[in-house]
Amino acid sequence: MSAAAAESTSRPLIRRLSETTANRIAAGEVVERPAAAVKEIVENALDAGATRIAVTLEGGGVDRILVEDDGIGMDADDLALAIERHATSKLPEEATLFRIATLGFRGEALPSIGAVARLSITSRPAGGAAHRIAVEGGHVGPVTPAAGAPGTRVEVRDLFFATPARRKFLRHPRSEADHAIEAVRRLALAWPAVTFRVESDGREVLTLSATDWEGRIRQVLGPGFAAAAVPVESVGIALDLRGLAALPSFTRPTTMGQHLVVNRRPVRDPLLRVALRVAYRDLIPQGRHPAAALFLDIPPESVDVNVHPMKTELRFREGEQVRGAVISALRRALAVGAGTAVAMPSFTPASAPGAVAGFAPEPGPAPPDAQRPGFAESHALLAPPLSMPPPMQRALGLAPAAQPVASWQRERAPEQHPLGRAVAQILETYVVAEAPDGALVLVDQHAAHERLTHEALNNQLVEGGVRAQPLLLPAVVDLPAADSARLIDHAETLARLGLEIEGFGGGAVLVRALPALLGNPDPAPLLRDLAEELADLGEAASLQRRLDAAVARLACHGSVRAGRRLNAAEMDALLRSMEATPRAATCSHGRPTVLRLDAATLERMFGRR
Repeated sequence: MSAAAAESTSRPLIRRLSETTANRIAAGEVVERPAAAVKEIVENALDAGATRIAVTLEGGGVDRILVEDDGIGMDADDLALAIERHATSKLPEEATLFRIATLGFRGEALPSIGAVARLSITSRPAGGAAHRIAVEGGHVGPVTPAAGAPGTRVEVRDLFFATPARRKFLRHPRSEADHAIEAVRRLALAWPAVTFRVESDGREVLTLSATDWEGRIRQVLGPGFAAAAVPVESVGIALDLRGLAALPSFTRPTTMGQHLVVNRRPVRDPLLRVALRVAYRDLIPQGRHPAAALFLDIPPESVDVNVHPMKTELRFREGEQVRGAVISALRRALAVGAGTAVAMPSFTPASAPGAVAGFAPEPGPAPPDAQRPGFAESHALLAPPLSMPPPMQRALGLAPAAQPVASWQRERAPEQHPLGRAVAQILETYVVAEAPDGALVLVDQHAAHERLTHEALNNQLVEGGVRAQPLLLPAVVDLPAADSARLIDHAETLARLGLEIEGFGGGAVLVRALPALLGNPDPAPLLRDLAEELADLGEAASLQRRLDAAVARLACHGSVRAGRRLNAAEMDALLRSMEATPRAATCSHGRPTVLRLDAATLERMFGRR
């Protein structure tokens, strides 16, 4: 045999796959686990106008999935078409592919399920007769008359029996059931007017009655989330946003607490998750994630849902505008003072590690009394931008001459403020207050003042630049050459923050002015920390990120330190400032500034209940 002949016989030949094999391959993208099948079938029910949907699972959905709805149903002809690939009633014209207003539109779900499982569909339109069709491993049976109530009943048995290799990758039935229940829960959150019921292995695991969106949030996410969240609302020409966003004190170790709905479609869109992360960037600790339930309505032509077969990712036509609108709405909603708008979450022994993770006074010795500005002096400049009430301004104007509070003061009733009145200072770090309802309030004075300084610096920056205080004698700070060069490279950015520096030869930096809000701190530690912060960010960081990081570092160095004794007026002024300052419940690093122990919490801690 010649070499050419040998080559021709060894070359693989292109051949067309059988329809059954092709359908099973395609099904792998749509039906990756029982939860995906449940999601697709429930979405079909919602598109059919169902007001009641019941889901039954057996063996985690692998053995059996049953979805019953009271939607519009299908007649015999539609039933026969429903199990054909790329047959759908949701795209009357192909041009509507760019204006999709339904959950489904690909016409792939039912054929995909039928290709890998034993599928039967019984449907009856209003005023018509019921019919049934069965598909087993891709083999379609005839449409036959059947008995059934108005609506549709979809039953899936032996999922992946036709592709046994896929079954090996499934988890324990309980885990698969949990994923399927979560899929229904997310759809239920997006469709509050629909009643849902889920049963797993004979046990009812989810029952949600029809309600409004606020009621559905409480049903799905629990009253704890609703109590620790603030309303979010933004109405625009091309975008409406509503929902609830958890306060920074209510964080989660993963992003599972983020429920995002776009045009009544639950999504896990990267752009929206980035918007959440940016909005909470300096409010929560590193490694923690915010929780929120946000409903976004946008014209269908402004968003492309035809990105992935699972339809959980989107592509926005004006992505930056959507991202900016979400960030702005979240920041407005979170701009509440400590203790206002919503009740602070109570501190309990079980939640203590998560609630106070990383919560500690800033390390380092306090400066000598002669060089340490009092709280009243260092904080006096905060009054104008924060619109402090007159009593607080008077308190801040007092010289720190009064004796520190060293014992409980029972002669005065608590003032009618969310954080109450200060009654003592302990460990020269924490302010103890009594709330109007008698609850015990603990405030970290350094963390709280850090947030107040941070917000004041931000306000000045927005107004055109932080006010600088020239030094009578410029200070020279010696730094490693790399740190010195990094600071000089960002001198223009730092000047906007009231920090005026210039090179002084070698690794030295000459400091000519400091932000006026900081008082008179030692510039050397400040410059070292700023250089480290800029190094961590890297050169690719945006100007806004560099400004945010620098403001946080400046606020830390300009705040009252742990170990500083405060008098009664100063402590009350601190509490009033926290109530009037946006985002004052956490410091610039995301750690809590205030903890609340109510009567029930104290009773649990002492074993009284």
